[in-house]
Amino acid sequence: MMFQWFDPFNISQFYLLGQTGLNLDFSKIMPSIPFIVQGIWVTLAFTIVSAVIGFAWGTILSIFKISNIKPLKWFADFYTSIFRGTPLILQLALIYFSTPQLTGYAIPPFQAGVITFALNSAAYSSETIRGGILAVDKGQREAAMTLGVAYPLMMWDIILPQAFKNILPALVNESIALLKDSSLVSTVGALDLMRRGQIVASEKFIYFEPLLFVGLIYYVLVMSLTWAAQRFERRMRKSD
Repeated sequence: MMFQWFDPFNISQFYLLGQTGLNLDFSKIMPSIPFIVQGIWVTLAFTIVSAVIGFAWGTILSIFKISNIKPLKWFADFYTSIFRGTPLILQLALIYFSTPQLTGYAIPPFQAGVITFALNSAAYSSETIRGGILAVDKGQREAAMTLGVAYPLMMWDIILPQAFKNILPALVNESIALLKDSSLVSTVGALDLMRRGQIVASEKFIYFEPLLFVGLIYYVLVMSLTWAAQRFERRMRKSD
């Protein structure tokens, strides 16, 4: 059978396409919707755990980067260059497939995904947090040092709260990107939204309907996160 190119100017091909139909039937996936929806909790749990660990580690890295201790600064800069300079899916594959080879521990897909995304998110958020720290008025730091406030206490009580308030929109964007990129864990078998949609698609031999439904869920999650973040940001602005 010879391959025939689709000619958009050939009216007869449009007629044949109309006769064949698009074969769309969302009723076929109705029994599988509960199975897909269960993936929401996996996706949210993965995103929340990865974000919390990533932001905490990113905060430590940002402090390393502004530190006067050269080895800490070099380590933070080198760490960031590694995770920003290699593809995320490669990092996930290395942690998931190499961990059993190197340690003998069969790491679960969810755990491998959390470790990968937390480490990767920390590299990106550390730069954002560092910028937020440097944006805080130096006079407040000098005043705290004059009053004898210890450096850790000064960072925790004075500098970091103001820095996080200034970079909140950037952190929200990072969380949204983390939520969407979480679909990559489906490549290692984690039963998140994307993976469940692929399973239904392969079982029903249809792809458009289940994947479109999964895309709709991701959109609702992202819009809900954006709305919640905007309300939280307005509340913080009012408290100033």
